[in-house]
Order: sequence, then structure tokens, then C-alpha cells
Amino acid sequence: MSITPPVPPEDTSLTKPSETEAPLIPQPDALPHIGEEYGTGKENLPPAKLVGVILGILIVTVGVLAFVFKAKSPASGTIDDVQMVDVEGQNAVMLAINVTLQNNGKTEYKMRSVNAELEMASASSEDHPASPVDFDRYLEAFPALKVNPLPRLEIQTIEPGGKRTGRVIVSFPVNAAEFARRKSLKVTVSAYGESVPLVMQK
Repeated sequence: MSITPPVPPEDTSLTKPSETEAPLIPQPDALPHIGEEYGTGKENLPPAKLVGVILGILIVTVGVLAFVFKAKSPASGTIDDVQMVDVEGQNAVMLAINVTLQNNGKTEYKMRSVNAELEMASASSEDHPASPVDFDRYLEAFPALKVNPLPRLEIQTIEPGGKRTGRVIVSFPVNAAEFARRKSLKVTVSAYGESVPLVMQK
């Protein structure tokens, strides 16, 4: 019987370098596909219908806020009485208008100017109040204007919470019948530092 001699273990230190496996070199991860990661503008933008709805809501909201918080005069006022005389031969009327002003603000209301406006169906006209000299002269010339008399409304400063009453005398190029068909009669008061005037209407 033949006996196979044992095979000695292989000495790896004697193995030639060319016969060994090449070392594994780590490879960088593949770059992501930019198109897939970020998409296109068309895919990322919201639908046009949604944008339109959002814009519509914003416009309505801004409009409501502007209406609620719109600027207004810190003063209020009323036209309390109007006396009218027909100026014979001049196709004009003269008015004595009594007004009341109230300063509702927290600072002084410094009046700057006063004017009156008559609005007719086809046109409007304005007039400034009579001067102190003309004020007395008109009252003497037209006794009907003395009904419910008040002192002339002066340009003045009204303290916070203060109230003033006064009268303005103005004239407009219409006769008594036309005046009776007026659309409106307004007295407007402007004040220093105020962007919105006080408008009283009757």
C-alpha cells in the first residue's frame, strides 16, 4: 500500500505580487440626477388656478382693510339750519348756513379754510364765506337772513373734545326755484395737518 505524503501548507509570503488580487479602491458615489432632484420649473410651480385664487383673496383682503382703516377727519359736523333769500334781478340766492363742529381727536383741530358747494343736477358751484365786513352788511340788506342767528364762523383752533357753532353766508348763481331742486348743499372745512377735510352735507 502506498502512502501519499502530506502537502505542506502554502506560504503566502512567497506568493508573487502579480498573483495577488488588486486592492479595492473606494469609488465615489454616483452623482444624483439633477433633473430628478430639482425637477423642472413646470413641475415645481403651483397650478395657475391656485395662484389666481390666492391673488384674488389677497386683493379682496387689501380692499377690505383699506376700507376699514381709510383716513378720515378727526372732526365731525352738521349743517343745522339754512336761511335763503332770492337776490332780485341777479338770478342768485344768498344763504345763511348754521353749522356745528366737534373735535373728536386727541390733538387740536386747527382750521385752515371753509367753503360751500351747491350741487345741481347739471353743474356745481362753490363760494367762500363772506368776510366779517360783508357778513354784517348782508344781514342788514336781507333781514330774512337774521332768522336763527349765530356769530360768523371764524377760522380757529378747536381743542380736543371741543365744539363750535357758527354761521357762514354764501351766494350761488341760481334762483330760488332752482335751489329748491338742488342735489346737495355742502360745507367743507380743511385743517392743518389733516389730509381728509370735514364735509357737512344737507
